[in-house]
Amino acid sequence: MKNIMKITIPIVMLALAACQGASGQEALPKSQTTVPAQTAEAIFAGGCFWCVEADFEKLPGVIEAVSGYTGGHTVDPTYKQVTRGGTGHYEAAKIIYDPRAVSYDELLEYFWVHVDPTDAGGQFCDRGQSYETAVFASEGQLAAARASKIALENSGRLKNDVVTPVLKATAFYDAEDYHQNYYLKKPRRYNYYRKSCGRDKRIANVWGGH
Repeated sequence: MKNIMKITIPIVMLALAACQGASGQEALPKSQTTVPAQTAEAIFAGGCFWCVEADFEKLPGVIEAVSGYTGGHTVDPTYKQVTRGGTGHYEAAKIIYDPRAVSYDELLEYFWVHVDPTDAGGQFCDRGQSYETAVFASEGQLAAARASKIALENSGRLKNDVVTPVLKATAFYDAEDYHQNYYLKKPRRYNYYRKSCGRDKRIANVWGGH
């Protein structure tokens, strides 16, 4: 999550962790960001929300990405409940963006090439329903999201079928504080997890460098 306090981010030197078993520490703020008068939101599930958050916060026009849970039936779910299964929720990220700087169509394209949309069982080393991909679209976004998926399916860019569903957005619950900005708070753990999980290697194999 991008905070708007102007503070230098210290380097945190810690070792092995996996997305399924992190413990919490206080967030370390990012550099100050000017929030525009009008913003919009989009929600994407792409496996471990640490990685979805980290990827989208690198995209110009994105103000903030928030890790959380959505798509299920449990109210105010916890991380343990979601990863254990039975809640119906996905790990997801809510993207808060400046629509004057980046469009929803551009967010969709960015999402597709940062996941494996042909994997129906999860993403990379994280398996199970909570780690599956999905686009959660508002009423005003549904047509664009469905059109984007159809265009991808017809493009011939992928060897296998696109299995990522476009779903109607439901309640989004922010994940616990220790999950927010995990890639900034614990960069060594995050980078080890991401590499060992094979995320970037698999994306390169699927997309061939986009």
